[in-house]
Amino acid sequence: MKESRPDAALVKDIQARMEKKVRENEIAVIQHWKERIDRVAAMKPEGIAPLQLEIKKISSMMDNRIGVLKKESS
Repeated sequence: MKESRPDAALVKDIQARMEKKVRENEIAVIQHWKERIDRVAAMKPEGIAPLQLEIKKISSMMDNRIGVLKKESS
């Protein structure tokens, strides 16, 4: 069975909107984590321990977010 033109156009429109939304979400996520990493990069720590602590905090935040997203998708 062949799709009619309006149905094909609708599918293309929906796909384009979904792809745009996915890109926007990806940009927002990358911006968020870049800001966190930029803050760590701007630190003037007195030794490596404070820097390691900040990196561990970011890693923990990412783990938590991954866990939330996995729960939401199941």
